[in-house]
Amino acid sequence: MIEAAQFVDAARCHGFSWYAGVPCSFLTPFINYVLQDPALHYVSAANEGDAVAFIAGVALGARNGARGVTMMQNSGLGNAVSPLTSLTWTFRLPQLLIVTWRGEPGVADEPQHALMGPITPALLETMEIPWEPFPREADAIEPALTRAVAHMDSTGRPYALVMQKGSVAPYPLKNVTAAPAAACTPAAKWHGVPADALPSREHSLRRVIELTPPASTVVLASTGYCGRELYALADRPNQLYMVGSMGCVTPLALGLSLARPDLRVVALDGDGAALMRMGVFATLGAYGRGNLFHLLLDNGAHESTGAQATVSPHVSFAGVAAACGYASAIEGDEIGIIDELLGAAEHSGSVDGPHFARLTIRRGTPDGLPRPTISPTEVKTRLMRHLGTEPGVV
Repeated sequence: MIEAAQFVDAARCHGFSWYAGVPCSFLTPFINYVLQDPALHYVSAANEGDAVAFIAGVALGARNGARGVTMMQNSGLGNAVSPLTSLTWTFRLPQLLIVTWRGEPGVADEPQHALMGPITPALLETMEIPWEPFPREADAIEPALTRAVAHMDSTGRPYALVMQKGSVAPYPLKNVTAAPAAACTPAAKWHGVPADALPSREHSLRRVIELTPPASTVVLASTGYCGRELYALADRPNQLYMVGSMGCVTPLALGLSLARPDLRVVALDGDGAALMRMGVFATLGAYGRGNLFHLLLDNGAHESTGAQATVSPHVSFAGVAAACGYASAIEGDEIGIIDELLGAAEHSGSVDGPHFARLTIRRGTPDGLPRPTISPTEVKTRLMRHLGTEPGVV
């Protein structure tokens, strides 16, 4: 058994200063220690996949060799499979995973861990994530971290430490509470625009491009036609196009925005993606700052898979954002919504919370819409070079 401080302080020497995750009783002393260290950053995610995407965003923007750790119970690996296989693996965004081993063979545990326990090592190996037991002795900490960092630096991909019961000694939590988020009143600006007269995605993205200068702004586009159309309109070095990891563009943007408060970060979301991970609205509302702008382009359909309808017409996304603590939240059916979100000068220096807008757009995609010819890793490397965070760049 080790003390939480022994691992965290050793990890700090390797640059690990950002933590995110979902609690597990095995992780309690570890999380309690991190929460009470003012030099560390901890985000309590709504689910494990959001935590993985958040730390991936930190990896995009963190400077001075800062690294991130994602913590979860092994049951949460199910929630994290998509971002671990189509975000961190695809874009080569490294992070250290600390996964608890509930249901470890030979150790009595609750019935819900009876299957996940035995298959945890195989699940990590299937996702091509090398792993080893979390160190239980002080002299094992540094070698484990050295192996993890070597893998992360050489491959750009995650490394896992699997934590067994009783690995870390208890550490008390002393009255640490999250500051309440400032509430805002959602603004609904519906003008009754006919469906065929709604703004197109192309029109909307052109306006986003006009309002997001590369020198000061990063634009992260959700998977599907949103990223493809943004690429076709203007392939700029300050843009990243998600592939897979549906719903993860917003926690990715949160991580980047917190790591780089000097930048304006714009997350281009879709209605299907937002509905898939609505829990992240609460995380963004609690932790997001004024440099984070969340724009949801809502056509009421999963268009890239055949235009099957979503339930978005029944949802006030601005109402959800406001209830979750966003600093501002608007929704409507005219293109000026984008100007209100991105063009308002008072937002530039705001630190009170993220800003949200939902614009209803019409369905339809230009004929012959190309797929990006630049690979995901090339997009990531180009963006990090643009931000000055590419490995080896000071």
